[in-house]
Amino acid sequence: MPSPEGTSTLEGASTVGGVPVLARVRRAWRSSPALVLVLPAVLLVILFCLVPVCRVLWLSVTDPAPGLGNYSQLVSNATLMRIVGTTVTLSIVSTLITVVLGYLVSYAMVHVSGREVRLMFFFILLTFWLSVLARSFAWIVLLSRDGPVNQVLIMWGVVDQPLQLVRNTFGVLLGMVHVMLPLAILPLYSALSGIDQKLTSAARGLGCGPVRAFLWVFLPLSGPGLAAATVLVFVFSLGFFITPTILGGGRVIMIAEYIRTQFEVTLRWGYAAMLATTLLFSVFATLAIAARFINLRNVVGRTH
Repeated sequence: MPSPEGTSTLEGASTVGGVPVLARVRRAWRSSPALVLVLPAVLLVILFCLVPVCRVLWLSVTDPAPGLGNYSQLVSNATLMRIVGTTVTLSIVSTLITVVLGYLVSYAMVHVSGREVRLMFFFILLTFWLSVLARSFAWIVLLSRDGPVNQVLIMWGVVDQPLQLVRNTFGVLLGMVHVMLPLAILPLYSALSGIDQKLTSAARGLGCGPVRAFLWVFLPLSGPGLAAATVLVFVFSLGFFITPTILGGGRVIMIAEYIRTQFEVTLRWGYAAMLATTLLFSVFATLAIAARFINLRNVVGRTH
């Protein structure tokens, strides 16, 4: 039989800070088995996400020459500044429209029967089962000059000539709102359904009208969900690619499409890497600023 000293030598062959590695693994497993189980996933994220991001960051400061020459164009390139302005403007406007519409839909879902809620959820989630590409081309068919929307407007006498509803800012906004609406509804519905309806009933019993009870009681209680939906939609809007590319028709260019052009057409990889890095850190900065005012756990659905 092996001696105790032999066993000790085997387990202590590899140590970290004087503590055998096997002992550390056993201790970690006993204290938090979930942490050990997610370790392979963490390693995969580091390998396939963090390493490429670091590669892009390195490329942005080394191509075509070492230094910050690519980043200096953020303030000197008029075309880039115009595209950034377009991206931010469209993201803000689409976020406001999406959150307002999402709040109205979520409010209605809270006040209808269970069967109606399930039916509404089906149509809301249906968009997740359809390709973004297919939805974008569907809007092209609907909103084209010979499409059904223009035909109905002319038939009703609203307009005399077909309207240009796609390949412009309106088309891009419409497509963005359509894609982002489910992402706003889900956190909003989660927040609104957790509000005790007896509170608004109590406010009305104390003399508040329906509007005042909503503004003074219901709306403030829905603030965390409203903020979470706003952050979620805005962050996703910054990186929109397929919808603006198709519905914009090359006339409305957002930063993601511009990055793709630099990578694949002009082959300015360092410049494109700088844009991608700037977009990434813009998202991080948005989340950092939002974290000072709201609990970001609400964005991923954690409420406790």
